[in-house]
Amino acid sequence: MTMDATLSGHLQELRRGTVVVASLTVLREPGYGYSLLETLSAAGFEVEANTLYPLLRRLESQGLLTSSWNTDEARPRKFYRTTEQGDAIAAALRGEWMRLDKAIGDLDTPDSGPGGDAADGTRDHTPGGTSSGSE
Repeated sequence: MTMDATLSGHLQELRRGTVVVASLTVLREPGYGYSLLETLSAAGFEVEANTLYPLLRRLESQGLLTSSWNTDEARPRKFYRTTEQGDAIAAALRGEWMRLDKAIGDLDTPDSGPGGDAADGTRDHTPGGTSSGSE
């Protein structure tokens, strides 16, 4: 497996859950599938219709979304909106996302190991950073 294929697989896995959070966040206001696709795409979420529509049906079956048909226009559209439970799940997922983002950021800093030591254990523990023995 090439690095590009490996990265692509990991990116797909990472994005999979973010589409759920993004969809639940956007659908706090009623929206139909195609408008959701456009909104997500404009925000930088790469999702295809053949992925999004089954996701919307699954979220609805889980009680996180509700849907209704709007037949006022020439072309009927199915509008989705989060339920109270969907709003609560979205808030919890966004909170966890922020917690994980902070945790990864903390891991990425030089002083992120136990006790504030560098993760690789290479920090110099001598006063003044030298081991000359004179004070």
